[in-house]
Amino acid sequence: MMVAAALLACARAAAPQARSASTGPGSFAGKTALVTGAASGIGLRCAQRLAERGARVVGVVSRESRVRAFKEHVGDGHPCVVADLSQVADVRRAAAEAGDVDALVNAAGVGAMASFLDVETDAFDQCVAVNCRAPLVLSQCVARNMIARGVPGAVVHVSSQSSSQAIRDRCAYSLTKAGVDYLTKCMALELGPHGIRTNCVNPTVVLTPLGRAAWADAAKRDPMLASIPLGRFAEVDDVADCVLYLLSDAAAMVNGVCVPVDGGFLAARAHLP
Repeated sequence: MMVAAALLACARAAAPQARSASTGPGSFAGKTALVTGAASGIGLRCAQRLAERGARVVGVVSRESRVRAFKEHVGDGHPCVVADLSQVADVRRAAAEAGDVDALVNAAGVGAMASFLDVETDAFDQCVAVNCRAPLVLSQCVARNMIARGVPGAVVHVSSQSSSQAIRDRCAYSLTKAGVDYLTKCMALELGPHGIRTNCVNPTVVLTPLGRAAWADAAKRDPMLASIPLGRFAEVDDVADCVLYLLSDAAAMVNGVCVPVDGGFLAARAHLP
């Protein structure tokens, strides 16, 4: 009986204590999160969810006209920076205006939808600048600030399933997203010793308004759906849920991974027509 009582006491001591929503591993209370592409799609939903969980969110949007959308959906108490992410000076200014940041979401992106033979060099350069160079430069600024402050942090890049699977008419876009995947791994290796984790998400087609329009044609949509074992495209919340997990303390030992949010597309691609 004494042994049993002792074991029960140890088990109770070791059991995790109940946490409130404001203090648990999914809370961002007291933290500042910087989110690019924060006026629409994945970026906006991440900004909303972070604000709901207590973070002070700094949104980065591409045009002054998009500030209103950010404020309406995220809240007036969260600042917004207008920046052209294709310009290095603007990227650095956005980081400076954000101040001390604890979490970074690089969600902004542009597409250059053309076949390999039809890729225009100007469109390719824009794609590289926004999709790949801007996350690199912004992450450098944020990481340097974290290291100088001596605090841990988390970065999540939004990549794509097309970073590792050739998809027709996505050549330039896919090249830049493959770069984002590799950037994730380099950052994880070099920033991990400073307590800064870096991961990325690789979604399939996401049903943002732009995504719905781009895949409205059944001749284009149906073959892609047939390649996804779950039989559907992703909703914005599917991606935002994964991003918030990777940013949170619940993922404290997750570093350097590229997480497919694709319903099994990449895992099953070789076995599907």
